[in-house]
Amino acid sequence: MARPDTPGRRRKLVQAMLLALLLGSLLSLRLRAADEPASIPNAAAAVPTFAKEIAPLLVSRCLGCHAGADPAGGLNLTSRDHALAGGESGTAIVAGKPEESPLLARVRDGEMPPEDKGPRLTEGEVAALKTWIAAGATWPDNRVLSPYEFTTEKRAGLDWWSLQPLVRPAVPSARGDWGRNPIDAFVDERLAAAGLKPSPPADRRTLLRRAKFDLLGLPPTPEEVEQFLADTSADAYEQLIDRLLASPHYGERWGRHWLDVVRFGETDGYETNKPRRTAWPYRDYVIDALNEDKPYAQFILEQLAGDQVGADAATGFLVGGTHDVVGIQNIEGQLQQRANDLDDILSTTATTFLGLTVGCARCHDHKFDPISQRDYYSLQAIFAGVRHGERELKPVDYEDRLRDEPNVRRELATIERRLAEFEPLAQVATATPQRPPVHATGNIDRFSPVPARFVRFTVQATNNLEPCLDELEIYTAEASPRNVALASAGAKTSASGVYSNGTSPLHKLEHVNDGQYGNGRSWISSESGAGWVMVELAEPVEIARVAWARDREGKYADRLPTKYKVEVAVASDQWQTVATSEDRRPYAADAKPESITADTVPTERAEEFKTLVADRDKWLARLPTAGMRKIYAGTFEEPKATHRLHRGDPMQPREEVSPGAIRAVGQSLALAADAPERERRLALARWLGDAQNPLVARVLVNRLWHYHFGHGLVSTPSNFGFHGGRPSHPALLDWLASEFLARGGSLKAMHRLIMLSATYRQAGTANEQAAGIDADNRLLWRYRPRRLEAEPIRDAILAVSGKLDLSRGGPGYDPFEPDDSYVHIYIAKQSFGPAEWRRMVYQLKPRVLQDATFGVFDCPDASQVTPRRNLSTTAMQALNLLNSPFMVEQAREFAARVAGEAGADAQAQAQRAFQLAFARAPDPAETARAVALIEGHGLQALCRALYNASEFLYVD
Repeated sequence: MARPDTPGRRRKLVQAMLLALLLGSLLSLRLRAADEPASIPNAAAAVPTFAKEIAPLLVSRCLGCHAGADPAGGLNLTSRDHALAGGESGTAIVAGKPEESPLLARVRDGEMPPEDKGPRLTEGEVAALKTWIAAGATWPDNRVLSPYEFTTEKRAGLDWWSLQPLVRPAVPSARGDWGRNPIDAFVDERLAAAGLKPSPPADRRTLLRRAKFDLLGLPPTPEEVEQFLADTSADAYEQLIDRLLASPHYGERWGRHWLDVVRFGETDGYETNKPRRTAWPYRDYVIDALNEDKPYAQFILEQLAGDQVGADAATGFLVGGTHDVVGIQNIEGQLQQRANDLDDILSTTATTFLGLTVGCARCHDHKFDPISQRDYYSLQAIFAGVRHGERELKPVDYEDRLRDEPNVRRELATIERRLAEFEPLAQVATATPQRPPVHATGNIDRFSPVPARFVRFTVQATNNLEPCLDELEIYTAEASPRNVALASAGAKTSASGVYSNGTSPLHKLEHVNDGQYGNGRSWISSESGAGWVMVELAEPVEIARVAWARDREGKYADRLPTKYKVEVAVASDQWQTVATSEDRRPYAADAKPESITADTVPTERAEEFKTLVADRDKWLARLPTAGMRKIYAGTFEEPKATHRLHRGDPMQPREEVSPGAIRAVGQSLALAADAPERERRLALARWLGDAQNPLVARVLVNRLWHYHFGHGLVSTPSNFGFHGGRPSHPALLDWLASEFLARGGSLKAMHRLIMLSATYRQAGTANEQAAGIDADNRLLWRYRPRRLEAEPIRDAILAVSGKLDLSRGGPGYDPFEPDDSYVHIYIAKQSFGPAEWRRMVYQLKPRVLQDATFGVFDCPDASQVTPRRNLSTTAMQALNLLNSPFMVEQAREFAARVAGEAGADAQAQAQRAFQLAFARAPDPAETARAVALIEGHGLQALCRALYNASEFLYVD
């Protein structure tokens, strides 16, 4: 009986038939394989893949020599075309014929790589190379290998951790209820993995002191402590952080950090090390930009190209480093100096924003990071038009001022004519001082109108050295006075002699009447303390006034004539003296540059004089030049071609290089070789500020973390390359960087995020068990107590004594004695007053030389970038805090403040002194010891001791 034809039965029959066919096929393949020679492998299955086996082999074992602009033996193995083309010895690879490929023979015989470049290839590597060549040396189209492609134990590759795209990591699950924000979740995950627990929170007084020093660099006042401790609101701490971030002193504190990173200094360095008196606007720009919480991308843009976006002072970043103003006169020396300047600019840019050291690539491809020599010179081309120097900073309404200038000058001429009537006449016949003393920036000798064809100015004495005049002006007695001394008016000059130092003369006779001011356009006599200069006018004319100066720009005050006479003549043998220095008050270095003063004006005309002076000042303020000032922020010119330099030698240029950036970082940046100078810097700034750049945000948030905790998540804040530190919390670093970008590049937002975390709010209490596991606190199981830097120590001393001047901005104070020598000598002042009581960020910052008292506290010397200050403990620190003139003076001021606020009672004085210095009251034992010290040695001794206490110098 037949079985029914069901679907299940049909399915089983089909499966049986397919199984029979499969078994038959396998048997046939086995029999055929048995008939083939055993020595021939199945090539299709054995060919190594290019991406996973051949490319890593070529990169790690061959490209160290056979890549770049000058590959060894002319053999370049970075692309298929280059590899098949061969080198100086001919073909290296013959596709499909391994036995005819010299490359295979060289590696099989152990000739390559050379012994000094690493071990010979293993048998497996040689076999893989042979099989790949035999199969046709397949190489994907457009696949170009890089020597930097893969990270090895010796160097970083394109796959290095910091060069990878920024991907926002997921926030780990928190352990318990410790955390306050995502930062804590990342930290707690690492602590849990190490078997550690976080420390308990710090007390509120500690948090207040920590936060204020952290954000403002200043100690809390006793009143602030009392107010904060009394605030019971749930968000009291959050409100505190917001108040501190809103303070204008935040920019001063964090501006100092940034100035360290970018090697800002206010002297040239090298042998003369003369001050840059107009460098301070960059410092003020940084402080103001941080206070405004300028988005970081904009902050970058302005520092690289501020001249193009209305932030001229910001480009002080580019030229903030050293510059040899003396230089070397031969061509080699000049080219080397120029190369050094450009190296400083591009290296600082790379370390500051990218956290990469590029200097190695000046002479050769970087040996540890994926930065080629070509990358280096592409960056150099970006800055090829930047030069050290000052430029004029124009006011925002400059164009309007320029249009209105003719009208302004007409008004000023009218006012000057009326003011001249008040000028005291020179009195030749009297020696009674009636006129102001001479001044380097300008002097007027007015006399009754007299005809003249010749005018002679004779110097009889100076304040030192040979006399110097930057311009001698002679004005007519007309209703609209003219300066007839100008060469352009036909006047001719002669002199007793012209100073010469043996080289090309800077101070020429023709400068005395060329209409230009300043030391660089001046005449100097050849006689010490004496000499004369004479002007022959184009024709006889009635004159009534002579004006002269040593340096109207106000830079120099030496060589000033202090004793002189002015003579006129119609014929060269008929001289008449019209003015002398005899009726001037004696020369004084601190005299004001005024020839007309209120006390020289007749009483009945005093109001008229005041009105005229006020009107003159009003019109002067409207001149285009009135709103201009010089800033040391670099000058810009269209650059010449940039060439790669063989071994970094300026005398060995190779191929031309176009402007660009480091190709291993983010999206590519490549400009035309003839791109305008301004476009180069703008393009680089935008490339750096692009959110796709993987390094910039990582580097910045790590800097913030470093200054908040004393140690970055990456321990080397300006080196994210192979020889830099590895991140202790890589996921946290990337989360912070992503969050920074999400918050629009706001630094203040990141400060707030970090400082509100439970991680930041931990106590600094030591824990032996935790220290045994993580002695350096890299896992953040507590807040690391640390000593304050020099600036907050000095500022805190002044704040506690009540003498801190919190005025902001402008030229800084100078802690050194005045010196105008060619080679500037920095001699520390021994006494200080209100001028030196500003915050230390406003102190003149010379290269190499340090503040006499606080320089020993690891201040950077501004000769190079300092992303992380050293922390030393030396005897000089203790001696300076105890015995320096500044500290003795401030201990006296501190004692005077305490006595004024607490009265004469020693116990009350001890209480107040502790509150001011430590933001707390003393305990009974401390009070007893303090009272004993006051009664035995005076209140000043206690104040001096408190300044020297570790509690004053450290933040926990």
